[in-house]
Amino acid sequence: MPDNPQALESEISDAPDLAGATPMMTQYLSIKAAHPGCLLFYRMGDFYEMFFEDAETAAAALDITLTKRGKHQGEDIAMCGVPVHAADAYLSRLIRKGFKVAICEQAEDPAEAKKRAGKTLVRREVVRIVTPGTLTEETLLDARANNLLAALGGAEGKLALAFADVSTGLFEVAALDPEQLGAELARIAPGELLVSDRRLQDPALLALDGLYDDRLTPLPAARFDSGTAERRLREIFGVGTLDGFGAFSRAELSALGALLAYVELTQKGRVARLRPPRRVAPGSAMAIDAATRRSLELIQGPDGGRGGSLLAVMDETVTGAGARLLRQWLSSPLTGVGAIEDRLDAVDHLLRQGTLRQGLRTLLRRLPDLERALARLALGRGGPRDLAAVGQGLALLPEVGSRFLHADLSPPPAALARALERLGEHGHLAARLSGAIVAEPPALARDGGFVAPEWSPALDEERRLRDEGRRLVAALEARLRAETGIGALKVRHNNVLGYHIEVTPLHADKLAAEDRFIHRQTLAGAVRFTTVELSDLADRIARAGDRATAMEVEIFDGLVAEVLATAATIAEAALGLAEIDVAAGLAELAEKRRYTRPRIEDSAAFHIEGGRHPVVEAGFGLGREGDFVANDCDLGPGSRLWLLTGPNMAGKSTFLRQNALIAVMAQAGSFVPAAGATIGTIDRLFSRVGAADDLARGRSTFMVEMVEAAAILNQATARSLVILDELGRGTATYDGLSIAWAAIEHLHDVNRTRALFATHYHELTVLAERLAEVAAHTVKVREWKGEVVFLHEVVRGTADRSYGIQVAKLAGLPGAVIARAEDVLHRLESGRAGSAGGRADMAALADDLPLFAALAARPAPKAPPADPAAAALAEALRALAPDDLSPREALDALYRLKALLT
Repeated sequence: MPDNPQALESEISDAPDLAGATPMMTQYLSIKAAHPGCLLFYRMGDFYEMFFEDAETAAAALDITLTKRGKHQGEDIAMCGVPVHAADAYLSRLIRKGFKVAICEQAEDPAEAKKRAGKTLVRREVVRIVTPGTLTEETLLDARANNLLAALGGAEGKLALAFADVSTGLFEVAALDPEQLGAELARIAPGELLVSDRRLQDPALLALDGLYDDRLTPLPAARFDSGTAERRLREIFGVGTLDGFGAFSRAELSALGALLAYVELTQKGRVARLRPPRRVAPGSAMAIDAATRRSLELIQGPDGGRGGSLLAVMDETVTGAGARLLRQWLSSPLTGVGAIEDRLDAVDHLLRQGTLRQGLRTLLRRLPDLERALARLALGRGGPRDLAAVGQGLALLPEVGSRFLHADLSPPPAALARALERLGEHGHLAARLSGAIVAEPPALARDGGFVAPEWSPALDEERRLRDEGRRLVAALEARLRAETGIGALKVRHNNVLGYHIEVTPLHADKLAAEDRFIHRQTLAGAVRFTTVELSDLADRIARAGDRATAMEVEIFDGLVAEVLATAATIAEAALGLAEIDVAAGLAELAEKRRYTRPRIEDSAAFHIEGGRHPVVEAGFGLGREGDFVANDCDLGPGSRLWLLTGPNMAGKSTFLRQNALIAVMAQAGSFVPAAGATIGTIDRLFSRVGAADDLARGRSTFMVEMVEAAAILNQATARSLVILDELGRGTATYDGLSIAWAAIEHLHDVNRTRALFATHYHELTVLAERLAEVAAHTVKVREWKGEVVFLHEVVRGTADRSYGIQVAKLAGLPGAVIARAEDVLHRLESGRAGSAGGRADMAALADDLPLFAALAARPAPKAPPADPAAAALAEALRALAPDDLSPREALDALYRLKALLT
């Protein structure tokens, strides 16, 4: 993000210095001054040019050539440019780097500019400001993810966060307490966050510790006025009161109004097609903070991409809208039992009806992205392909409904029934669009050629003139020959006279005698004439192409108006199709992965039978029963806090995460990877798993751990779920043990939450005897011939060892290091270095260094006893001479060797 981002509409404090500037540069500087904080794409012919500091910045960001164009006030003018036809690719790179770009287009035809008196500079104006939160171009967006713009509003001491997706019409607002801001921003993950310039020092924002600084766009405080916002919302949605949309607080109106004003500002007055604002009820979604989302890798995998995430494993949707909706469901798991059960009923219905599900998925694969096509059409950036997409999508609606009508089993449950109702009736519009647009239309209306033949007789005539001009001229030529009896008469064309009739001087008098032939030119070997008919035909041919294009654009505008007149119902249909796609995808997932339906309760229950980690299971290609070691987890009354011990690599972290992921999946409305699951709804989910520093904010690994632990201990409730892994490991042993001890007591006595607490501090297991709700569990291992075997099975009890040295050996540490570590461990455990002698004993241990001297002084390890069978086998092999053996003798030798092994 560029340093010190400015409000897009801030007052211009210093007028540009235009002294000595050319007319073109005067125009450029004036437009640039009106759009501070933006790079200006200034249209010049087939290029967008940038000048001065913009050119230097863009050239560096895009790795393109920086050149010069003339001088301004004696200095060279830096310049760079990008081709108009490839602008989207360059825009994408700039937006990803946090820049905002003002698109300045030619607002008139150069021919019109020349008609004006005086200077003929083409008028230009900014038609749009492209920002990270307001993208609509298909090439700049991820088809399977929303691109959200958020606005933080406040009034009467309260906060609210509004968010919208300009590319789909999503428009929602949520009231929140200051401490909830971080979790809410993590939930929606906005591409851009609007804040009042007076709120930049708000404690709620400062508490985010710069996490969203690269996405902040400050705006004047006046844009957040709730009274203005209410009036504008009523005007936009054509209502006298907003009560039908929800009882919005002043803070919520402030956020909604600022967001709407910003969209209008960046779209230069065009109103985006947004749904009526929906109020998100407080507590309706599971709260999951940013650290927990990263830890559990819900949406993003370890490398920050989609791969390796829970979403990647669960996404069986076949449409972009369905993928976006699934992402929303996973980002915002529900807390209401009824709403969750509705989703599960829909999945269950389609799981049991495999034929219906497969038919729907085959049908939905043909569905274009209705939501984004509508958004582009509403903003005037759509094209014939978007009209065709709407027509194709609407044409599929009756087929979707008929699939359910012909299903064999019971009627669809409530959620699917509501989705089917949303589809509505659009047969007339679908037929018009299907009849009007060709199968493969061009991207832009101005390119023409997208209106189907026979749709408009007048257009067909213009096209006939344009495309068949030569044939028409030839036909006229043949007719004139027949009428005049002059076989040598020709209709020709040149750039001076255009179309004309040419005959030899011998026949000129015959044509001149007829009034209809008008003399144009006499040459030595030819005389040229024209007729009114030929002139009209020539004029029609010359103008037919332009008229055909203009007529197509007019037809396009009319069809767009028809679509936008029913945009609200089309958007509802798109949402209904997305809901069906998600339900069918989750049913497909359940069948493919052997997932089961969870039981959701309004209680504190948490019982998982045979739970599995969905990402680990999928990542290793585990699909058959028994491939993954499944484990139970019961955090019900009497054992709501599990203290989990066991060696590294045994699967403690996997077990912790899998239970959290099962909870997220269940409350999102999905079947889960378990033999059975009963879950009392979770209001907040917390995870402190893994270790990472945050050097950019000056935090060590231990500090990051403590900050995250503080959030858990301060916010977890009796209805929450907490998973903690190795709390306190980043400091001195006794400090870490003390912190972990106190944290467990706080979780048990104060938070009274359901929790999984993994640790290597075996001393903590005594808490299972003192605290009523703490239960000690461990991950089983076996030792076999000096090696440790991980069984990945969680059982009651405690671990007596961590097997750290064995894990280090598996990791490939040098043998000398492993041997020395075993020696030190033996001395420490035997008390020789930890007895009353304390420091003296530790000093004695250190005296054994350096390491290699210590190892050299130690006797060499004894060789293992000889194996008689192995010795006999080796001797037999040494006695063989392969080159001297016949095939029969070689086979006999092989049998003898095999016999020695038995």
